[in-house]
Amino acid sequence: MVTEFECTLSDGRVLHGYDAAPGDADEALAVFWHHGTPNTGAPPEPLFPAAARNGIRWVSYDRPSYGTSTAHPGRDVASAAADVAALADALGIGRFAVMGHSGGGPHALACAALLPDRMLSVVSGSSLAPFGADGLDWFADMTPASVAELRAATQGRAALERQLAADGEDETSPFTPADEAALSGPWSWLAGVAGDAFGAGLDGMVDDDLALVAPWGFEPGRITVPVLLIHGDEDQMVPCAHGQWLARHCPSAELRLYPGEGHVSVLNFAEAAVDWLGEHARS
Repeated sequence: MVTEFECTLSDGRVLHGYDAAPGDADEALAVFWHHGTPNTGAPPEPLFPAAARNGIRWVSYDRPSYGTSTAHPGRDVASAAADVAALADALGIGRFAVMGHSGGGPHALACAALLPDRMLSVVSGSSLAPFGADGLDWFADMTPASVAELRAATQGRAALERQLAADGEDETSPFTPADEAALSGPWSWLAGVAGDAFGAGLDGMVDDDLALVAPWGFEPGRITVPVLLIHGDEDQMVPCAHGQWLARHCPSAELRLYPGEGHVSVLNFAEAAVDWLGEHARS
């Protein structure tokens, strides 16, 4: 069962959180889920069976400006670490693991870099690399819609809001056939959380995009805890070169590159990633 709650932070902001604990929460491995862009923070229902098998307690939250979570003007990717630490403190959780997908991937990596004393292991799927990363053609092989959106983000909030309004008139799908199959099958759950995110407006998505193309506030090379990166080699939204760059620059990272998989369909392999998370968190 998923319990929803509100957590008031020291700066007065409120985060809307979710807690999906097994029968004995005290013995469970707490894993913070970092949602994609744009999604809400509801924990990943398709991974509940794998979580039960590994004794995992999902904890998650709507990032600032999503759902009922208070806006955090000018937030960067690194700010997710402080928010997660505050949620963990409020729930009496000491050490934990993290998992993120898509826009949540960099936020999961932020926790790994900035909370080393509390972090056990990290999974980051379909994640962007830092904008302007040395040796990476950042926009190469992205869909035109993704390029237009993220280039607009580099020009500021107003330009991005104009671009997102124009995107709403474009019916071209950014997904591969494998993605479409996943979205109509095991990962149809994503459509619901994306719909919930859009229902609350575009502010969360705008804030995410602005943070992703700004300095992140940490270096991936600082990460020392075990990291598993998963990526599809046909991802058109975040090309696999981003995952390969992260693997080269995170000393503790392992990359699993899945042939023929896209941005969403790579999640068909996420149960194995949850098993990895449990093994490394308890090793």
